[in-house]
Amino acid sequence: MGRLELIKDLLNERVLQNPRVLRAFKEINRKDFVPADLKNMAYENHPLTLESGQTISQPYTVAFMLDLLEAGPGQKVLDVGFGSGWTTALLSKIVGSKGKIFGLELLPEIYNFGRNNLQKYKLKNIKLFLGSGWDGLPDFAPFERILVSASASKIPQALKDQLKVGGRLVMPLADKITVLDKIGEDNFKTKDHWGFVFVPLIKHK
Repeated sequence: MGRLELIKDLLNERVLQNPRVLRAFKEINRKDFVPADLKNMAYENHPLTLESGQTISQPYTVAFMLDLLEAGPGQKVLDVGFGSGWTTALLSKIVGSKGKIFGLELLPEIYNFGRNNLQKYKLKNIKLFLGSGWDGLPDFAPFERILVSASASKIPQALKDQLKVGGRLVMPLADKITVLDKIGEDNFKTKDHWGFVFVPLIKHK
């Protein structure tokens, strides 16, 4: 399967419905973010394995979550568990030159892999940090959008605190994807989408 075939298949599966997400998928090549020995599988619609038991998420899942996130031009976004850097690059294109993406990754070997991948695109609106998604990045909060690419039993309180009022967080919880909208300082609305599998959100190195 080629790159354009993958995008066509995703459209047929009713994702990439957001025009900015679709444009980002066309501009950012997943092949640039997979390990060298998996390049021939870059456009397959399933997860691919990284070091330390981590994965590059299935294209359908990434497209689905980005559609749900509804990030837009000029927004400040926290990308938790940026892994290969693919979602970070996609988000960079979605928010545009006036937006800012803050990527957070716990494992040093994955952090370095993702950072090296992102350097291929020379994106100027991304800052990367080594740290735990359970802590977030309080020094740079609040964020208008938060995307989490690893699963937990609950949404970390730090991330709820760091989400701007009026903002949205998208995160896997067990075998579902949860959309959390912050409608007041301590007031949240959630919606669940079932049928997904993710690697766990690690607390410590």
